[in-house]
Amino acid sequence: MDLIHKFLNILLPPLTFFWLCVLLPPYIAYQCFSCMKRFLFRENVAGKVVLITGASSGIGEYLAYEYARRGALLALVARRESRLKEVAVKAKELGSPDVIVIRSDISKVEDCKRFVDETFNHFGRLDQLVNNAGIIKVSMFGYATSIPDLHPLMSVNFWGSVYATHFAVPHLRKVKGKIIVISSASGWFPTPGLSLYNASKAAQITLFDTLRAEIGSDIGITIVTPGRIESEMSQRYVQSETFEKDLVPAVSTETCAKAIVNGACRGKRYVTEPSWTSVLFVVKLLCPEFVDWLCRLLFVK
Repeated sequence: MDLIHKFLNILLPPLTFFWLCVLLPPYIAYQCFSCMKRFLFRENVAGKVVLITGASSGIGEYLAYEYARRGALLALVARRESRLKEVAVKAKELGSPDVIVIRSDISKVEDCKRFVDETFNHFGRLDQLVNNAGIIKVSMFGYATSIPDLHPLMSVNFWGSVYATHFAVPHLRKVKGKIIVISSASGWFPTPGLSLYNASKAAQITLFDTLRAEIGSDIGITIVTPGRIESEMSQRYVQSETFEKDLVPAVSTETCAKAIVNGACRGKRYVTEPSWTSVLFVVKLLCPEFVDWLCRLLFVK
């Protein structure tokens, strides 16, 4: 068995490089054609039912407004019911025919089942699930005083999206619906001070990449990896002691939400906003030592 691995270690790298050279040009041409097709034949969400978690503020709030402008029916989920009601009123003013609000804690499995059931019972269908709910806690790992205090990061950011997706999948299969996952560029970029947050987002990305392979074409999955966005959550990081706030520009929440809905309606597998942030992924793969140095320079005081 070891001999086989040694043989593959020698053979596969040059063979892979050869096939990349052969197959990359037609693959790029195919991607260009697919991009044009998605641009011309994007999904019309008017009259479709969209469930958004974490819709009381930040990206979730502006996603509700963007879907409302396009005529979608909305189910808005968060813990702050009074704030949800304010978002619902504005969403109706922007064009949503019907909006329901459901106060829930995404980290509780019974709450996730309840808000999916309530959405389906009210509208009779579910077309898109937006896993947006998330929390952030800024702490350099070496200085963390209580690791159990970091458990909610995984409970909300990862397990919350697991629970909601599990209960929504049967409904989404019936209509060949979509799952939109609001993860973070921190899921693949090692931002200091966010070690457990980064881990929760990396787990989320890997989960939905795997689900895409398991589910196939029955349900479309769009994974969103935003950079720094103007929101309540990002402000907590900016105001912390680990972040040089003047060095990383932020994108408005409204711009980010519009890019997300456009990408989801076009059936994109991944959406990164601002788009230049995706360059950092390539840099990290090719020059990991440089990325480590850059992170210490920019983020650690």
